[in-house]
Amino acid sequence: MERVIHLLTGCTAAGKTELALAWAERHGAEIVSCDSLLFYRGMDIGTAKPLPAELARVPHHLIDVCGLDEPMDVARYVGLARLAVDGIRDRGRRVLVTGGSGFYLRSFLGPVADDVEVPPAVRDEVRRRLERDGLESLVAELVRKNPGGLGDLDIRNPRRVARALERCLASGRSLAELRACFAARPGPFADFEVQLVELAREPADLDRRIAGRVEAMLQRGLVDEVRRLLDRGLKANPSAARAIGYRETIDLLEGRLRESDLAPAIVRNTRALVRKQRTWFRTQLPPHARIDAATALPDGLFPSAG
Repeated sequence: MERVIHLLTGCTAAGKTELALAWAERHGAEIVSCDSLLFYRGMDIGTAKPLPAELARVPHHLIDVCGLDEPMDVARYVGLARLAVDGIRDRGRRVLVTGGSGFYLRSFLGPVADDVEVPPAVRDEVRRRLERDGLESLVAELVRKNPGGLGDLDIRNPRRVARALERCLASGRSLAELRACFAARPGPFADFEVQLVELAREPADLDRRIAGRVEAMLQRGLVDEVRRLLDRGLKANPSAARAIGYRETIDLLEGRLRESDLAPAIVRNTRALVRKQRTWFRTQLPPHARIDAATALPDGLFPSAG
């Protein structure tokens, strides 16, 4: 059986779901989700999770695997994804990964974690210093430990500065040395060929689809869904509660947003997300095929699949 992972990505609302289903049906594939919000049970409408009828068309993996109180990180995702991919191959079927969450998408394309273990004592000390002496103090020490520069580290982001200093202190290495060691590590799917395709749309077309998608979510009952999830502890999961569609609806339910402003706010924030996704795909992905979603056909998605 071929050792190939077919990977379909693209911006929010580009049309990945239907194209992935059609391709998987034609080519005997199973779908592995690479969407950071489809993990959570109950987050259905606001995530545009595939409907039950769509899920029934093709076996899906990594959807509805977590409760709201269960953290998901890249290490856990990689473990679950690897089990799914190996199981699909054992059944003699093709693997189609689809989604647009860059942090998880990256795990199919290269290394995602290094071997630096930060002791709790180091993490606590850096946190205390940040609180006591401020961000500038941590940046100054990083500069001293990195005479070759800090690369593209965002020195205005306290969390990233703290993590960088923790790793330098724990390893005794510079950021450049850590980056070089990281880049040399094999990725979790290095034993597979990855065929990557980005589904693209013209901005005006995507804007129309976003507006229609938001309207459909509200008609399907997004507000009621968020109300139920709040009762189940949604706000205890910051990643889920801050997701677009959910955070605006929480603002509505808690009196910070008028009902007439809900749809425009979700549309506006979704468009901002799409701009960030486009930049990420352009700057962070390896060379890959881009296909116009307006004219894409399942049979031409991954030509090498036959």
